[in-house]
Amino acid sequence: MPLLLNCDLGESFGAWTMGMDEAVMPHIDQANIACGFHAGDHLVMQRTLKLAGEHGVMIGAHPGYPDLVGFGRRSMSHPPEEIMSLMHYQVSALDGMAKSQGLEMQYVKPHGALYNDMMADAVVRRAVMESVASFYRPVKLMLLATPWAEEHRAEAERLGIELWFEAFADRCYDDDGRLLSRAKSGAVHSRKKMLAQASQLKNEGAVTTVGGHKLILNADTLCVHGDNSEGVKAISDIRKLIDE
Repeated sequence: MPLLLNCDLGESFGAWTMGMDEAVMPHIDQANIACGFHAGDHLVMQRTLKLAGEHGVMIGAHPGYPDLVGFGRRSMSHPPEEIMSLMHYQVSALDGMAKSQGLEMQYVKPHGALYNDMMADAVVRRAVMESVASFYRPVKLMLLATPWAEEHRAEAERLGIELWFEAFADRCYDDDGRLLSRAKSGAVHSRKKMLAQASQLKNEGAVTTVGGHKLILNADTLCVHGDNSEGVKAISDIRKLIDE
């Protein structure tokens, strides 16, 4: 399967605008649409779904912790049953809104701190996976591609769900296979390094870590960010690179 491009979209809220969704949508394969807890609202969700439909872009739910002020980037302590409920609430909202436009939500990608917690904590990951497994119809779950991908795939298979593994074009990887902390120098790539990493992921299924080691990821989809004009131009360049 060719490497797909995904982007977090629909993250505006009320009078506050986040991202350049209309400029990004023509270049991507998958739209991860915010569901109202960390960003997005009913009108933004509706408009983003319509835009995805117009461009034939695959639709995914992008649920997060109930943290509008912190944009879902702060970890919150929730028991597993509450994680499952907040996931179902958000995913069901996007699923229903998509269906009303004749569209179909195909996957779930947790946002921000929920995504990071899922990758670091087996209890949180189990709750997220169980929420997807117990949804009323089959949908895929997007996880970070790491050296532990086969373990995560086995966890998912036991619950009867399929995974898409994602890598990041603009983030540097630590030698342990995780994303390099944003607190460290070089955590976010320049355009030149971003394009080089996208090319390596496409051609080798790998990235070069901060320590110069080759890390095999075999990702299915590549996350790109387009919250400014420079980012949109970079997405356009990555699209051309992937399509070559």
